[in-house]
Amino acid sequence: MLHLIMLMLLAFAALTASADDDTTNRDFIEKGRYLFQAANCYACHTDVDSDGAPLAGGRALKTEFGIFYSPNITPDKATGIGNWRDDEFIKALTQGIAPDGRHYYPSFPYLSYRSMDTADILAIKAYLFSQPAVKQQNQPHQLEWYLSQFTLRIWKALNDLIATPVTFDGSRGSYLVDVLGHCNECHTPRNVLGMLSMQDKLKGNEDLSAPDISSSTNGIGDWQEQELADLFRYGELPDGDYVADHMGEVVDNSTSKWLDEDLEAAIEYLLAK
Repeated sequence: MLHLIMLMLLAFAALTASADDDTTNRDFIEKGRYLFQAANCYACHTDVDSDGAPLAGGRALKTEFGIFYSPNITPDKATGIGNWRDDEFIKALTQGIAPDGRHYYPSFPYLSYRSMDTADILAIKAYLFSQPAVKQQNQPHQLEWYLSQFTLRIWKALNDLIATPVTFDGSRGSYLVDVLGHCNECHTPRNVLGMLSMQDKLKGNEDLSAPDISSSTNGIGDWQEQELADLFRYGELPDGDYVADHMGEVVDNSTSKWLDEDLEAAIEYLLAK
């Protein structure tokens, strides 16, 4: 009888531990989902114009340097990231280097993701690996003749040497704006070499039709907190118009899903810059 009781207790303990593990894993994936939305990964990695499968890549990103096509980040083992280890995923996001050693062009905002917390990176990976795998080959970029892996490595070395890095002051607002949201990638101008001119942080990029969102009078310095909240929640501008195109996607896929405390932190940070 005692032996039977012990077996029952052991079985109960195993079931309880398994349930706890499942809960922890679900919570970690849910955290990853929120961070994934804050980083607006869906918009770039889904070819919405062609009704592409979610996160299967193929979206065309047109720039003065040519057309970049986003890669497949579903957990498909053949064409996606299904075989990636944790350290490989971290290296890709923070250094712009693929598991096979190829370097990513800065159209992928690894320069902003450098300051991303490692636990947050792994949570995003857990979320991505919980999504459906889609078998779809990556489409090669269509770039100017002088852009290659060789020149890209030179560019990255020069960027690290002479460019001011994307700043992160340790606050939640900066983490949302500068790191996860990578707002500098569009709203900070670039020099002739395509490097971010951080001395003009968030002062707009005419090439991308991205407006000045610094706290200067030319930017959002005269905006009220509620006006910024309406922009991030609903895409509504102070004049009653609504944002469209890329910023519309940012609102739909990212800022409209922020928690209230994150919305407040981002607004406080932007108005103080």
